[in-house]
Amino acid sequence: MSAARTFSERLLAWFDVHGRHDLPWQRNITPYRVWISEVMLQQTQVATVIPYYARWMARFPDVASLAAASLDQVLHLWTGLGYYARARNLHACAKMITQLHGGEFPRELELVMALPGIGRSTAGAVLSIATAQRFPILDGNVKRVLARVFGIEGDPGSSAVLDKFWQQAELCTPRKRVADYTQAIMDLGATLCTRSRPACTVCPMNSDCVAAREGRQGELPSPKKKRIRPVREATLLIATRERDHGMAVYVERRSSNGIWGGLFCPPQFPSPEAALEWVRAHLGPCDGAFQALPAIHHGFTHFDLKLQPLVIECAPPAAVNEGEALWYALDAPPTLGLPQPIKALFERLRTSAPIACAE
Repeated sequence: MSAARTFSERLLAWFDVHGRHDLPWQRNITPYRVWISEVMLQQTQVATVIPYYARWMARFPDVASLAAASLDQVLHLWTGLGYYARARNLHACAKMITQLHGGEFPRELELVMALPGIGRSTAGAVLSIATAQRFPILDGNVKRVLARVFGIEGDPGSSAVLDKFWQQAELCTPRKRVADYTQAIMDLGATLCTRSRPACTVCPMNSDCVAAREGRQGELPSPKKKRIRPVREATLLIATRERDHGMAVYVERRSSNGIWGGLFCPPQFPSPEAALEWVRAHLGPCDGAFQALPAIHHGFTHFDLKLQPLVIECAPPAAVNEGEALWYALDAPPTLGLPQPIKALFERLRTSAPIACAE
């Protein structure tokens, strides 16, 4: 019996007894429900995703309801999950599915991969779980399992090593019970073959695992080449005014490209002086006195962001274009998407609690 076949048989036997079988997206399985879960689970823990998934399905139970929603409604519901491009792509996908596929999620791998933000692994996961078609997957959990069990070395980000992973994933994917296998290998990586302190003694692959046999769990998968993470700094303008519901803060929609794309956020400037000049030119008279708040530090995939919030009161009230900019009432917030650090900052401003650095 081949090593790949032994792997899949042991994995499925383990999954039958120890796997997760009652996650929300495992009930009433449809391509749409699986697709939403797969996107939410990208770089996000199951426990974090579950309440977001429940709220999403209550608001957008199918492709049609998602396609009909505004981007602000989608981003508002996504706030806190991070990696907001995922939400923008879901919305764009729903519109494309409605326009090109009559509202039905496509069943062909190439058509699924042609949708915004869906790569080979996500497409394969959706089709294998929801339609029982045989496609391999290769998310972070799966890479870790395959690297350790089969001793796959090298930078996982390189094309040559990635090809090795796909070849092994293809060999291990069975022709029967492919939906169970797909869930099983993700479960194994998430629950036993974890990044740190893997539970090797109870792993079904222990006896044949290269990493367990050679004590190389900490080496496999090989680390990606380290890249210096630059730090970007900016002044975050917190322009305030009094409204019927109390304090309001000026926010504007960010460009669809770049970080926090499509979300509403206070404007950023290279310096306090530039922020003050902009306030006087666009929002009217102000007293010119800034109140500095503790800096906000936020990490992204390729860089770290440091924002210095400066609060300034505007009077008299200034009118703004309510389409792409508005006065965000802290006590009666509108339905739109905010970056999580900004949402947390607004909540502290609303409650007048001591303001500490956000994550």
